[in-house]
Amino acid sequence: MKVLWGLGKALTLLFWGLVLSNLLQPMINPFDVLINLAGELLLLTHLLEVLLLRSRLSGRPHPWRDRLLILVLGIFHAHTLPASHERDASHA
Repeated sequence: MKVLWGLGKALTLLFWGLVLSNLLQPMINPFDVLINLAGELLLLTHLLEVLLLRSRLSGRPHPWRDRLLILVLGIFHAHTLPASHERDASHA
């Protein structure tokens, strides 16, 4: 399973590299627009993940680093975060 999570991280970084290279040197039309749109949607999704995981990030030693990694890698970093203690206490 770790291999799949690592592959997902690598593919996500590859995609962000494609988006950045498209910003520096746009591809032919319509691919440039589609790549930019996909990058914007992925960034929006990752921003939403950061907002939803706010409680899990608050007790971390370096929450800003975790937020940055979630913005870049998304769920591939978020799955490594421990579960919130507040949620565990509510089940007791």
